Amino acid sequence: MKKSIFFLSALVMLFLAGCSNSIQYSRFSPISSEKWHMDSLAQFVYSIEDTASDYQMLIYIRHTEQYPYQNMWLFVDDSGRRDTIEFYLADDRGQWLGNKHNGFIEMPVLLEETKHFADTGSYTMYIAHGMRDSLLRGVTDIGLEILRNGKE
Repeated sequence: MKKSIFFLSALVMLFLAGCSNSIQYSRFSPISSEKWHMDSLAQFVYSIEDTASDYQMLIYIRHTEQYPYQNMWLFVDDSGRRDTIEFYLADDRGQWLGNKHNGFIEMPVLLEETKHFADTGSYTMYIAHGMRDSLLRGVTDIGLEILRNGKE
C-alpha cells in the first residue's frame, strides 16, 4: 500500500514538473478558399502582462495535400521587427512532415525559443507568405501560439 501511494505521488510530481510551458496566446486565422494571396496578411494581436518571464513563439501552418511545394517562406512583422523565415513542410521524398488529421496537415514552426518582452501591453504580429505565387493554394489556416517558459 505504501509503495502504491509513493508511486502515485511520484507520478503526480513528475507530471507537474513536466508542465513547464503554459499557453499565453493561441489563435488561428483562416485563409479564404484555401488560396492565400501574397498581399493578404494574417494579423494577430496579443497582450503580454509578465515581463519577468521568457516566451516561446510558434507559428502554425495548416494545409491540405494540394499545397504544391516542399517548403514555405514567410514574412513576419512583430511590432516593427521584421523577419523572413523558411521551413519545410515535406521531406525529400514528398512526405508531409506535420501532424495529419482529417485531410489537413498542421506544421508547427518555431519562431523564437526564448523571447523576452521589455514592456507589458498589446503587440501585433503580421504574417504574409513570401512564395513566388501570387495565389498560394492549399493553405487553410495560419496560427500563432505563445507559451510562457517556466513553471506556473
